[in-house]
Amino acid sequence: MKTHTTNYYNTFITVADDCPSNKGEIPTEKGGNKTIAGLQFDMINKNPYKYTSDDVLFSVFAQRNDLTEDELEEARKDFFSKGQACLRASALGKRYGWGVHHNAEGKIALYGCNTPEYRNYLEQKDIKVVKAMQSKKG
Repeated sequence: MKTHTTNYYNTFITVADDCPSNKGEIPTEKGGNKTIAGLQFDMINKNPYKYTSDDVLFSVFAQRNDLTEDELEEARKDFFSKGQACLRASALGKRYGWGVHHNAEGKIALYGCNTPEYRNYLEQKDIKVVKAMQSKKG
């Protein structure tokens, strides 16, 4: 079975061109529950450069599907047997103003689009810069 990945290396994902936020915002809850973006934000923000994109996306999937410890290994194999949307499609960069830096090991951290660190990544020559996907076509 082929294994797909969402990991990037030495890459910075900027906010989408149509992102409505001009700073990094904590994702809002819906109906008293954390959204996918909220779960992603918590995991990355509390643990900068600890997890890869694959780790974060699968962990959020596992949480939202109430997977048990015994189910995780097989579920992860199944999850990545199909292509998954990467963090370029996350509301973190599309709606909430967060850039995502992937270091040489593929570990990630968030930077608000109003921060000096965010601007610094835009100017570095040794990393690839890609944009988050736009919310609207056109």
